[in-house]
Amino acid sequence: MRIGVISDTHDNIPKIKKAVNFFNSRKVDLVLHAGDYIAPFSVIVLNRLKCPYLGVFGNNDGEKKGLAQKSADKIKAGPLETNLLNKKILLVHDLAGVSLRKKYDLVIHGHTHIHAINTRNSTLLINPGECCGWLTGKSTLAIVELPHLSAKIFKI
Repeated sequence: MRIGVISDTHDNIPKIKKAVNFFNSRKVDLVLHAGDYIAPFSVIVLNRLKCPYLGVFGNNDGEKKGLAQKSADKIKAGPLETNLLNKKILLVHDLAGVSLRKKYDLVIHGHTHIHAINTRNSTLLINPGECCGWLTGKSTLAIVELPHLSAKIFKI
């Protein structure tokens, strides 16, 4: 199973379109968004994905009701826990303040706009960086392969 990972799109429609095209061309099975969409109109582009997606709200998402409606309730308050192929996954926007005492196989987060792939006590932690490119000048996302938990950052 191939999972697309994205965060911090911040209303940058051209970059969101690039990300959707990237994920569609790589035939990902699911996309997980770690928050900071900003306005509901940006979700319209995410709805063009050829696979399901799930997401959590970020700290800059003010129109939560509109985001939830435009996404058909695929965007929810985090943290969000799910299980895929017997892997326990946590999706959250800001990792600060989140207890990792529970055992997760994969933790996906955003907020810092800095892409990183790390391992902490056999848990794979992925921050795909910022899709929008506003702060760092780099538009990045990630793909995770399950069940063997490998990940790679891509610049788009």
